[in-house]
Amino acid sequence: MSSTSPIGVFDSGIGGLTVVKEILSLHPNERIIYFGDTARVPYGSKSIETVRRYALEDTELLLEHSPKLIIVACNTVSAVALDVVKMTAGEIPVIGMIEPACREALRITKSGRVGVIGTEATVASKAYDTQLAFLANEGARAVATFSKACPLFVPLAEEGWENSAAAELVAKEYLGSIIEANVDTLILGCTHYPVLRKIIQSVMGPNVSLINSGEVASREILLSTISNSSSPEHSYLVSDTPQKFQTIGERFLGVQLDNIKQVIFEETWKVV
Repeated sequence: MSSTSPIGVFDSGIGGLTVVKEILSLHPNERIIYFGDTARVPYGSKSIETVRRYALEDTELLLEHSPKLIIVACNTVSAVALDVVKMTAGEIPVIGMIEPACREALRITKSGRVGVIGTEATVASKAYDTQLAFLANEGARAVATFSKACPLFVPLAEEGWENSAAAELVAKEYLGSIIEANVDTLILGCTHYPVLRKIIQSVMGPNVSLINSGEVASREILLSTISNSSSPEHSYLVSDTPQKFQTIGERFLGVQLDNIKQVIFEETWKVV
């Protein structure tokens, strides 16, 4: 592979496109190969064993396109199956969502009180809690973590209701316990959640710093991997019909999506 090889990105569905948006903002000359497992979404409510199997299969699909780097744009996979991705990828670098976000949280928190919102699986895994505690211990700091699963944020983002009264009501319900914990930093531990950033910030108040896990993970891309392509062509793969992905994806990215192909898994991935 070379510097012009693509960056591989995968997610359980559409939310990972918010990570693609951050990558292209920071590295506009990079070429992206994206896979959204739209036929098997959501991962957040699946068993750990199932998520680990999906992570293996998703990584194998990206490897067919010879990526120079793999971004796991799924907090659930990052929480319970990042080791599977790294083992399958071999020497290809892998970046997950959790460690970069935790480092950023500890960098900016003043009180050491950090909130985390994510899917049921991500919150139940306590991956953010564990990583924050580990990094805080390394830096001889104290940290207290307060987590909340917010599953309804995903359909609100996908339906385009991010500025609706319904979104505000749901956010107030979900975030009440986080507000009561008096956090000064909140990790958006699901790649759909940046779509709802304005509502979340409004409910949390101006004194709470929000961390977009995809944004900080995108900063981890090493300069040595940067491509010099002036007009990169991106490819998008989905495991269900592309129509919904295209509609929502264009809204998430703010650009037209053309090169979308459907793949199916029959012992291996096949383009249909």
